Amino acid sequence: MAFFDLPLDELERYLPTLPEPADFDEFWAKTLAEQRAVDVEATFEPTPNGLATIDTFDVTFRGYGGAPIRGWLQLPVTRTGPLPAVVEYLGYGSGRGVPHEKTLWASAGYAHFIMDTRGQGAETPDPDPSTGDIAAPGFLTRGILDPHRHFYRRVYTDAVRAIDAVRTHPEVDPARVVVTGTSQGGGIALAAAGLVPDLVAAMPDVPFLCHFPRATTITDKPPYVEVQQFVKLRRQHAETVNRTLAYLDGASHARRANAPALFSTALMDHICPPSTVFAAFNHYGALNGLAPEHKSIRSYPFNDHEGGAAPHETVKLAWLAGLLGN
Repeated sequence: MAFFDLPLDELERYLPTLPEPADFDEFWAKTLAEQRAVDVEATFEPTPNGLATIDTFDVTFRGYGGAPIRGWLQLPVTRTGPLPAVVEYLGYGSGRGVPHEKTLWASAGYAHFIMDTRGQGAETPDPDPSTGDIAAPGFLTRGILDPHRHFYRRVYTDAVRAIDAVRTHPEVDPARVVVTGTSQGGGIALAAAGLVPDLVAAMPDVPFLCHFPRATTITDKPPYVEVQQFVKLRRQHAETVNRTLAYLDGASHARRANAPALFSTALMDHICPPSTVFAAFNHYGALNGLAPEHKSIRSYPFNDHEGGAAPHETVKLAWLAGLLGN
């Protein structure tokens, strides 16, 4: 891989105009109000995990349309008092897996909630209202001609309901909830940060789903190429496609966030190009007057989509501990 996007000094100043629909806030407020009219009905079933230091709970809660969404809640065995919770969203096409795969945050003393992504994780189906619509292979163009029917409207709603769910657990401090995720999970975390006003932190890594107008024209790698494939064959729908994606853009959701944030990006990332990440970072918190010192970004110059990987987890652990006073 090689550098292909803007130089770092230009990335740091990159603040593109975002084509937000006039009813962006109304669209999402109505969506969440409709879904929250149904109780989240979170259940937490103790599950054997073979681990001596972590307790695992098999979680089911009501997401978009009342559909049952699965997840894991991991808690340190030794715990006193309600714990801050890290809610993690997952990468494209992956599911919650098995409990021993993700032990970092519980090992560090946090409650760790891992949300299975509907339609992707094999355990959470997607009762898809866009069935029968035309779409390219993958998830990005499911319901692409109507934002009300789009796949990520459902997923972003699930992400908010995951926060609602974890806050009902008696050993979680509902006032100290953090969102994180890598790639697709990072984009979902940004949406959650924009839609839930009382989070204490957001930690998106190499986030997908950001600044669609640039992402869909600067890279030909999946998943963004799904949009190119769709419009290539259905040229007449280009304007409608762009309008739908504008409701889902992580950069627009980032503008509405107010929690302190730690981003990461990789300057050789051809899947989630750094300019799309910086677009979200530079806009982050703008509509709430978030002070510049309350957000930061780590750039990894010679990395592709793996980003900062394990070394960046060290950065995240220290940053969050400092933020929460742990």
